[in-house]
Amino acid sequence: ETVAQGRGIKCSQCTRVLKKIKALAGDDPDEAAVAAALQKGCRGLGRAVGKLCQRLVKKYQDQITEALQNGDMPQDICTAMGFCRS
Repeated sequence: ETVAQGRGIKCSQCTRVLKKIKALAGDDPDEAAVAAALQKGCRGLGRAVGKLCQRLVKKYQDQITEALQNGDMPQDICTAMGFCRS
């Protein structure tokens, strides 16, 4: 299976990853807080989701950073990235 199109990442998994990263980043994160959260966020999600998380973070780092700084909700971020249907 190719995860290149991102279809390998389901809405629920994306949301789970983003919820964890958002919690780690805190309420009003600066760039450094988000970067640290992206680093730490993939740990402790289990091997499969953790791998997926790293791929997600690598590919969408700028988008995720911006969204978290805007205070967007995980579900909305995942929708914007195309993993969830709006």
